[in-house]
Amino acid sequence: MKAQSLLCLQEIFPAVQAAEKAVSRDPKFVEAWQTLGRAQLGLGEIAMAVRSFQIGIHICPSNKELWEEDLTWARRLLQQKKDTEATEVVKRNQMDIRVEQALIPDYDFESDEVVAACDAISQIQKVAAAGGKTIVVSSSGKVSNQEPTTDDASTSEESKLFIKAR
Repeated sequence: MKAQSLLCLQEIFPAVQAAEKAVSRDPKFVEAWQTLGRAQLGLGEIAMAVRSFQIGIHICPSNKELWEEDLTWARRLLQQKKDTEATEVVKRNQMDIRVEQALIPDYDFESDEVVAACDAISQIQKVAAAGGKTIVVSSSGKVSNQEPTTDDASTSEESKLFIKAR
């Protein structure tokens, strides 16, 4: 058979094509299914090879070579592939967790400095609210009280420079 000769010459893709052609011409030809499975293993298509071997066994269940060598070998390869993929997924997930932990800095939001800054801003806000003023915190962190203005042009310019505190 041409596919078997191509397999011996390590021409895997043409061997798969020739074996598929042989199977399509005579679907009950067990050796064609066996050769197709072996060629598919050569391409790395383990699941397809298992299916081809299973079809060959369905046609001729007494073929011990197909049972003991080909199907057993292909199923073992399929299991090894699944195990390898599972360990790769676990390793990838562990690496993702490590990267995420490295990217997120550890902030202590309940530190005395943060609490003191929030308290100072709230005290200023209480005083400003009583006087009808607006508290503005600049991007540099400077806190100031401002009288409300009605000029829209100056407000739009100031809104770019300041962040309004609530």
